[in-house]
Amino acid sequence: MTPKSPRGGGSTERAVNTALGAAGLAAFLALGEAVPRLGIVKERYFPPTSRIARALGDEITDGAFWTDLGDTLTGWALGLVIAVGAGIVVGVVVSVVPYLREATASTIEFLRPIPSVALIPLAVLLYGTELRSVLLLVVYASFWQVLVQVMYGVRDVDPVAEETARSYGLGTWARIRHVLWPTALPYVMTGVRLAAAVALILTVTAELVIGAPGLGARIAVAQTSQAVPEMYALIVVTGLLGLIVNVGARSVERYALAWHQSVRGEVAV
Repeated sequence: MTPKSPRGGGSTERAVNTALGAAGLAAFLALGEAVPRLGIVKERYFPPTSRIARALGDEITDGAFWTDLGDTLTGWALGLVIAVGAGIVVGVVVSVVPYLREATASTIEFLRPIPSVALIPLAVLLYGTELRSVLLLVVYASFWQVLVQVMYGVRDVDPVAEETARSYGLGTWARIRHVLWPTALPYVMTGVRLAAAVALILTVTAELVIGAPGLGARIAVAQTSQAVPEMYALIVVTGLLGLIVNVGARSVERYALAWHQSVRGEVAV
């Protein structure tokens, strides 16, 4: 009997996982349809899946929905870009400048655990319901995800490789490019993936609480006007956005780390 190749086995496993995922989703949707129909939960509080699907179709045909979706994506993208850029720069500088890491360690550990939602009153006082309020919360929450991963990545640099680069006369920027960055990049991509999810959560949260334009504010309006199916439909949209963000971040991570053993091993399997 001829053994199956690892590649074929991996394809079969992925097909099985896809089928199981589809079956689980179908079971979840069926449960969502059955629970209110059977009277376990009142339909006014939890509409059946079919009603939510119809409300979602109505939302998609509404031009205002796409405007709010664009506002949410704008706040998410801008906040993520700022947080990633600042996290990488600050993380590298703090890690490579002598004594700076020790000097900033206590400050970082003090600021990092502060929940971003605790800054909502400050954001409202400074910027009201403008986009800048959303960016303040998104950047603050996402920045720490990237900064901590960058610092871990720099700490993981091989001292022998660092000393070898010094012995060959490489300057600071050359060592960062050829020694530090390749080592830290897997950590950076992990931080970006985490920051992307956190940025989306804080964007919707800020819109929901502050009232800044976007899907969060649209959910709040649907809730206060008792448009329950529309509210759940918008929640489904935010869930789909989270799924797309996660899949996109993983795709970028695999592309950026195509040379790394972790990704090469994953592809080989």
